[in-house]
Amino acid sequence: MVLKLGILASGRGTGFQAILDHINMKILVNVEIELVVYNNKDAEVSDRAKQAGIKTLFLHGIVGQKFDSKEQRKLARIEFDKQVVDACKNEGVELIVCAGFNQILSEYLVEHYTNRILNIHPAVDVVNYGGYGMVGMKVHDAVINAKEEFSGCTVHYIDSTVDLGPILLQAKVPVYEGDTAESLAERILVMEHRTYPKAVQLHADNRVKIENGKAIVDLVSGGWGKKWNDKQIKYFLYQRDEWRKKNKELSRILNPNA
Repeated sequence: MVLKLGILASGRGTGFQAILDHINMKILVNVEIELVVYNNKDAEVSDRAKQAGIKTLFLHGIVGQKFDSKEQRKLARIEFDKQVVDACKNEGVELIVCAGFNQILSEYLVEHYTNRILNIHPAVDVVNYGGYGMVGMKVHDAVINAKEEFSGCTVHYIDSTVDLGPILLQAKVPVYEGDTAESLAERILVMEHRTYPKAVQLHADNRVKIENGKAIVDLVSGGWGKKWNDKQIKYFLYQRDEWRKKNKELSRILNPNA
């Protein structure tokens, strides 16, 4: 059985691209991207998807819009999400992946895809560095200002909270002296592009169970983790070469003291 994905995105689409690259390299298997929904007409992700021959759908987002009341905003959010659900169901989407999507989801969407919506947040401490308003560089600035030793990324299922749903995977990176929000963001992005596809594969392989609001993840039985790591080496090398095209060494991004 092939797991059909729907991607929700708002920007460059590098997270989408990482998942697509893993599929094309046959690292991420029995998974295909059926649909990309984007809410920003200038989003680069639409070009990436079209070049890959993947169906796209633009829905006008609510971010930046002015509403007369919170109730109107809530209704607009629900209406947007109803269109997402309809589009995903029409394409047979079984798992929704938020990849740089800048809208909070309504209960309507969450209830229709319970434990079938993934998000990735650029922090490992999602309690202190997640939630309303904790997005983008604000997260990294807060981590640096708090003098944390580590940050990273967290892949979780979306529930009625913001960034606090059941956690599938986390990847930690050091916070180095002299780091800026930009340098930390770059380091975490490298790990996001490695971690998100792995989480999708875990879901596709039915290796995640939700018990009492927590995700129980099986990385061990059948040598799953080792097999994944062996396959993903191909992507690490590709990732290194892609950064070199930008005149940056991946090893220095991960450790500026190397």
